[in-house]
Parts: sequence; structure tokens; C-alpha cells
Amino acid sequence: MNAQVRHGDRERAYDVVLFGATGFVGALTAEYLAAHAPAGCRWALAGRDTAKLERLRERLAAIDPSCAQLPLLRADARDAAAVAELAASTRVLASTVGPYIWYGAELVAACAEAGTDYLDLTGEPEFVDRMYVEHDARARETGARIVHACGFDSIPADLGAYFTVQQLPAGVPLRVDGFMRSNALVSGGTLTTALTALGRGRQHLAAARARRLHEPRLPERRVRGPLGAPRFSRETGTWALPLPTLDPQVVARSAAALERYGPDFRYRQYASVRHLPVAVGGAAAVGATVALAQIPPVRRWLASRWEPGQGPDAQRRARSWFTVRFVGEGGGRRVFTEVSGGDPGYGETAKMLAESALCLAYDALPGAAGQLTPAVAMGDALLDRLQKAGIRFRVADAR
Repeated sequence: MNAQVRHGDRERAYDVVLFGATGFVGALTAEYLAAHAPAGCRWALAGRDTAKLERLRERLAAIDPSCAQLPLLRADARDAAAVAELAASTRVLASTVGPYIWYGAELVAACAEAGTDYLDLTGEPEFVDRMYVEHDARARETGARIVHACGFDSIPADLGAYFTVQQLPAGVPLRVDGFMRSNALVSGGTLTTALTALGRGRQHLAAARARRLHEPRLPERRVRGPLGAPRFSRETGTWALPLPTLDPQVVARSAAALERYGPDFRYRQYASVRHLPVAVGGAAAVGATVALAQIPPVRRWLASRWEPGQGPDAQRRARSWFTVRFVGEGGGRRVFTEVSGGDPGYGETAKMLAESALCLAYDALPGAAGQLTPAVAMGDALLDRLQKAGIRFRVADAR
């Protein structure tokens, strides 16, 4: 399998450990690994409830009988000693346990210390910024790759922009806009994470300020990921509403790390809506949710409407889809690209996380360490994996 040997990897018991395997997305990721992990892959399931892990293992054995022997590792995300032992046992640790601001910090710290590659599904800017400030330097020393946002947040945007930039001239200012559409539903875990993040505005701003003090400057390059403004997009024929997600920050950090994005790079991301009344209603609903999330009792009530561990059933996921259309400009050239796939929040997110874990475990990758974006950590190797797994990256037009 040509696994890379880094930091004493021959002594590690596992290639990949999936932490939080019994959650909604965790179980889907485990099912994907059961069906697609290469022969000889040493992987294990981890979580705090051994009985639930055993029931999941029984389900996986129906996909691949060899999964009946999968190791089960018990650890609580807030138990520093147990998490340190878990991180030291594997080459790659993938976590699906959110909200990460509550349950992720010990895992990141343990992986940074042990030189273990870490990846997760977070879309929480505060968590990403705090982990950079607290653990990037140590991860660089040990060689650990800390890669957040390896699901629908933020792989379609990050690798989509990466793919788009490759179609444009090098060494010139570049502008890329992404327009996202989907018909998918959310799970209880996603709802809880989103409401938690919305209710932590003050902490979010403090973490962002702390990060800016630690990040190196780019004296000869300029990179931006502004929010943008609502507008009608002639390029897509839809109303474009700015999306205040982690995605633009991830794309901008990829651009800051990779010179291929040019001396002056800007990325904006929008929700793409065909009809004006829907756009107005959607903007009003988002504004109301943000306002209500500032009131703790209301935030808890909203989160209780759909408990973590619940989500859309297989039939609903089979009908779900997403597309992100990109418009890239620079050096007198204009390109239109598209990333598309099935159910974004669950089926495709599980695929993205699993393929990212296998990519870190087995593929020849750049030698960078520390907190990295998916594009910087895995780039072409992950792009190739996702295309083979059925997520489409294509050039729709170029002028």
C-alpha cells in the first residue's frame, strides 16, 4: 500500500482510527471505510460507549465479514490520558465528535504532541482559530498534520477553488466566486453545532484576533476572503446571498500557503437561489436564527427539536444533491467550473472524511506539517481520490 513512514509509524498499532464512530455521520463514515478501505488497512472504531461500538461493528460485518474483528477503543473526548493513548496508537485520527469547541481540543492537543495526523468535520471558526494558536507550533515540531473541515465544510469550496485556480494563468491576480446550491436536510448534530457557534460571537471574535497575532504576514502577496454583498449573478442566473461560513477562510488560507494562487487572490462564496422571494425569505430566516441563537434558553430549545444522532433517512439522503459553481478570472481568462455530488452533509461528507483519512495514511503528499487546509495538506492526491469516488470536478466553460 506504499504507506508513508513518519515519526515511528512502524510502531503504531493502527493506520486510521475513527473517533465518534457511533454518531450519525460517524456511522456513515465507518460504513464507507468498511466498503472501501484497502486490503490490509489497520483501522479501528473509537468512542465512549462500548456497547454502541459493538452494535456498529455487527452492522459493518454485514458489509465486510472481516469487520467482525475490528478493534474497539474506548475513550472519552474530555479524558486527556485516554485521548493521549488513543493518539499514540494510530497514524491518522479522524474525529466526527462535535460541537468541536466542546469535544475537540483534547484530541487536537494529543495528536499534535504525538505527531499523529488529525482530521475532522468542523465548520466552527472559533475552534479552528483556537487550535491554530494553541497547537500549530507543536504540530510543526512533531510533524503532525492537523486538517480541519474535511467534509462539506470545506472540501467542495477549498478543492473547488484549488481546481479552478489550476485552470487560470499563473503569476497574475486572480478572483474566484463560488455559488452553492443544495436540497439537503440537516442532522441533529449539525443543528447543535451551528447553534452553538452562532451563540459564541464574542468568543469567536477573540479567537480570530488571537490568530491574527500569531499568523505570519505575506509581505509580497495579498489574500482575501470577504463576505461579499447580496446581488443578482448574471454568471449563474441566480440570486447570490453571502454565506457566512468557514469556507472562505479555508480557501484564503490555502491561497496564502500556495503561490499558485497568485500575488493577489480574492475568494467570495454565496448561496445560489433562483427566485427572489425565496432569497428574501432565506435571508430573513438566517437573520432570525442568528438573533434567536443569542438567547441561551431559546438556543437550547431550538437544539432540542432534533437531537444529536438523528438525521435524514437513507431514502431522503438518496434524493439529496449539491453543486458549487465557480467563476474564476485572471490574466485575461475566465473559467466556469463545477463541483457536484449527492447528499452533501452526510453521504458525501462521510466519503470526503474517509478518503481524506486514507489519503493522509497512504498517499505521497507534500511535507508540510502544522495546521493545514485540505488543499495544502493533500491537494492533487485528494482531488484524484474524490473524483474516483464519484464527486465530480469539471470545467464547464472557459473564455
